[in-house]
Amino acid sequence: MVFAAPKQAVARAEEVLGSAPSPLHASVAHQVIGIWQRDWGDMKLALHHLRRARDLAVRAESTDREGDALAALGVALVTAGRTRQGLDALERGVRVSSGHTRARVLFRRAYASWVLGRHRESLEDVRRAIPVLRQMDDVIWTARALTLRATVHLAVGAVERAEADFAAAETLFDTTGQEHDKADGVESRGLAAFRSGDIPAALRLFDEAGDRYAKLGTPSFMLYIRRCEVLMAAGLAPEALAEADAAIAVLDGIGGQSTLKAELLLAAARAARLAGDPHTAIARAALAVRLFAAQRRSWWETHARLVLVEARLAAGRGSGRLVADAAEVAERLAGFGAPAAPEASLLAGRIALGLGWTADAERHLAVAARSRRSGPPLARMTGWAAQALRARAAGSQRGVLEACRRGLDVLDDHRMTLGASELRARATEQGAELAALAQRASLDSGSPRRLLVWSERWRATALSAPPTRPPADPALLGDLTAFREIAARAEAARMEGRPIPALEREQRRLEREIRGRTLHIRGDAPGFGSRFDPGRLLERLGDDVLLVELAVLDGRVQVLLCGQGRVRRFEAGLLAAAETEAEHVQAGLRRLAHPGADARLPVVEAMGRRLEELLLGPAAAHLGTGPVVVVPPGRLHRVPWALLPSLRERVLSVSPSASSWLRAHETEPPPGGRHVLVRGPGLATEGAEVAELAGRYGGSTVLEEDEARVPRVLEELDGAALAHIAAHGNFRADSPLFSSLRMADGPIVVHDFERLDRSPYRIILSCCDTARFASVGADELLGLVTALLPLGTAGVVACTAPVNDAAVVPLMLALHKGVSSGLSLAEALRDARAALPGDATHQATGWAFSAFGAA
Repeated sequence: MVFAAPKQAVARAEEVLGSAPSPLHASVAHQVIGIWQRDWGDMKLALHHLRRARDLAVRAESTDREGDALAALGVALVTAGRTRQGLDALERGVRVSSGHTRARVLFRRAYASWVLGRHRESLEDVRRAIPVLRQMDDVIWTARALTLRATVHLAVGAVERAEADFAAAETLFDTTGQEHDKADGVESRGLAAFRSGDIPAALRLFDEAGDRYAKLGTPSFMLYIRRCEVLMAAGLAPEALAEADAAIAVLDGIGGQSTLKAELLLAAARAARLAGDPHTAIARAALAVRLFAAQRRSWWETHARLVLVEARLAAGRGSGRLVADAAEVAERLAGFGAPAAPEASLLAGRIALGLGWTADAERHLAVAARSRRSGPPLARMTGWAAQALRARAAGSQRGVLEACRRGLDVLDDHRMTLGASELRARATEQGAELAALAQRASLDSGSPRRLLVWSERWRATALSAPPTRPPADPALLGDLTAFREIAARAEAARMEGRPIPALEREQRRLEREIRGRTLHIRGDAPGFGSRFDPGRLLERLGDDVLLVELAVLDGRVQVLLCGQGRVRRFEAGLLAAAETEAEHVQAGLRRLAHPGADARLPVVEAMGRRLEELLLGPAAAHLGTGPVVVVPPGRLHRVPWALLPSLRERVLSVSPSASSWLRAHETEPPPGGRHVLVRGPGLATEGAEVAELAGRYGGSTVLEEDEARVPRVLEELDGAALAHIAAHGNFRADSPLFSSLRMADGPIVVHDFERLDRSPYRIILSCCDTARFASVGADELLGLVTALLPLGTAGVVACTAPVNDAAVVPLMLALHKGVSSGLSLAEALRDARAALPGDATHQATGWAFSAFGAA
């Protein structure tokens, strides 16, 4: 019962012990309580009960009972970090038992060997156990043994064998009432899905397993560890670190298994390194190494040493000693047959290259490069990264570019299996090194056009295709409706000064549910789509329009000026200095949004001049007088480009990538020309421009007051030619896809817009912070505007900073005057800025708005 109905099993065992049982029955009862405490409770209590079970079995003079109790005790001792004592108990259990019981003891010893990373011994014991268990028609233990064998197969990279065993085990478990084992089976299938590269399926199965464990009331720390692995692979390292640290705190609180704590520390170390926190990674990895060594778990200790070397390198501690450490780790991992061996060889080669040890680097990189031909996507990418570094060391630009192309193709295929735009964006981080190598080789080649191609190759790729949406997922729709209701209630309580902790907790819970459901969606795009063609871009730009793409290499901005049939390169300033100046500009614009700040206007204008020097450098003198499209890197998304002197008086638009601008430029407006005007609640000006615009656009749909509810708004927005939304905006840096616009029944979030068949051809957002984004992955942006661009929107006007509400109204009216006369959004915005009064507040308001796209 202990794995079918754990709480009931413990209660029954306690009843037995309270009824003066025989030594045999008391042994069984103590073992049940010991198993429960071992897996879900206090290890000290577990060892106490399991030793009592063993002693009582000896008194009962039952060798099979003694062997079974010794097996449970041996596993507990191993998971408590007392490896030698645990293996001794398991060995004695095998000796004293026979037949059916011995097969179960062999299974437990196989499990202990897997925990210790001794995979050959584990496979040998489970190989001996399975035939006997099958012969005895022991369905439950046969299924457990098959699950264990599959898990060991996964650890050594044999994914197909593992999947076959998992399927066979699941078929057997379906005939039993072993609910915990069934949950473990679902978790195991999630692990197999992850190892085969299917991250959405892994997350879905892990969430299902978590729900099953929760119903049983049994925490699964192994599930936390595996989920952390998947979150890291999906680019969600900060979340993985938080999850691992939380699980460690729970485990420490109950006095749980020492072996699990070591594995959680290893997961936390990996997550911290990927999250850009090498010092935390070093601390966690060093502690994990010590624990694994004390537990005599060489396989695990070696993996922890790999993370420790990676973290030390990330902390700037590259040295000859570190090369030797990485090489030793690589050799030991290869001896174990561990899939991480190429990663360690790549690390050794990378450190050696940094020290100028080319011969040593070539030796290690050649070993790592072997993995590029087979295996899961991330392993093949490791191989191609090694091959690119080899080519760079050999001075072969062509070899570097070919290896980078092949590696990024692998990652493209992997990303397109991800349905959620967030996962696609974050997954690009894994290609950052390849993209940087290709850009450096392109720069060294002296070809600006080639540098443009590689700058585009890894820029805003999450926008290359719309996110995949399940058809009318009722659970997702229900969660979004509940989230809106709770958020509206919380906002109302906040405005009334009432405490809202319970509402906030429920809102966070619903956000987790919604996000979890979207992360489960598997991509349905068959491939990456058409490659960027600079010739096609130059043809569309013609002789009048210039596109300015900013690439960043080694921390410095490279300006690629595209137009008039050619691509020219100019070198500008340091990215870090530009980021700092952009933050100062944001603070200045916030100040100018309030009356009485006119004296700050010259200061902000001077900031704009400094930004131009840093971002455009000598290219500013070559912009001509025609329209300009700016394609900035993700980290410069908050720059108000209209503030730069050379861009202030011209037609100016912004795009996440040149490819995105091309798609927008070639997007046809929908038939019918429907206009939708939306006014949300609580606006200081009450959305004053909407009433006048309704008169200007005869026959337009106006949604305000109670009609401005999310379902109706989405219905009208779908396929509209022009939408104007006046509503409070809220940017969520912690969760950018929950950035929102406030409607009558609560917030409309990015997840809502992603359900549209086609978002409006043009959208004007007249509220603050609607053009703010979170920079994630290699060079990706998540936010409201970037969610709209892949869904059919060709042009957006939105705001990058807080603005004066009253000053927005004349700007919007002037903007729509231009649009209604046939101008593009960028043209109309240029003219609208020029029509504003010359005071500081109105000037700052004009600079804060940008036109995105090409419509």
